[in-house]
This record gives sequence, structure tokens and C-alpha cells, in this order.
Amino acid sequence: MRPPEVIKQLAELREAWKRQSFTYTNEQQAQYDKLIKLRRERVKYFHDNGLVSKGGKKLDKDTPTPPNP
Repeated sequence: MRPPEVIKQLAELREAWKRQSFTYTNEQQAQYDKLIKLRRERVKYFHDNGLVSKGGKKLDKDTPTPPNP
């Protein structure tokens, strides 16, 4: 299953969950668990291979900035 399909199906299940007074049927719960497992595997792959942005370097206010040449 392609990653966009996983996200789309998770969103559909989330909407059904809201309409059903915040409960899943047994079939929906099984589908949700399967989709979450696929999504977590995908995210873990990105983390393991260094494909996730770590953000910019944060400078401390106490540390002086080096002068520009």
C-alpha cells in the first residue's frame, strides 16, 4: 500500500470514529492497527536512514557570535 493511501485511509477512519461516538468496530480497529503499523514502519525507515530534518543549529544567547570576515 502506498504511503498516501495509508494516510487517506487513516483520515477516513478518524472521521468514522468521530461519527460513531469515538469508538471503532472490531473490523475498523483491526484496520486502524494495521495502518498505524505501516505508518510507523515508514517513519522509522526515514529516521534510520537520516531522511528527517533535525532543524537548524540553535545558538545560545550567552555564546558570542563569531565575527564575519
